[in-house]
Amino acid sequence: QVQLVESGGGLVQPGGSLMLSCAASARPFTIIAMNWYRQAPGKERELVAAITSGGTTNYADSVKGRFTISRDNAKNTVYLQMNSLKPEDTAVYYCNVVTSAYGGSAVWGQGTQVTVSS
Repeated sequence: QVQLVESGGGLVQPGGSLMLSCAASARPFTIIAMNWYRQAPGKERELVAAITSGGTTNYADSVKGRFTISRDNAKNTVYLQMNSLKPEDTAVYYCNVVTSAYGGSAVWGQGTQVTVSS
């Protein structure tokens, strides 16, 4: 069974920074991709950033140049460094991990609240 533990959310002022982390327990399965999604009140969940096992990254246009996704393969942990935060970044952020379980499946973290406000 794949399990995820997220941490790092909180309240920050506009222009500030936060780093989220998500540790995955996935053995004996292989982690294929690790992603961050977010969902703001009244809006659909959206992909924020993604990183493959080989290190290829992808970002939503709204966060390019401000957010950085990275991963530590030895620790099965993915990070999201968020800089120059804006009020519109306020949302619940979810870690999503795709593994080889059952021929390829995704697991969601519990979500962590990020609030950007003065």
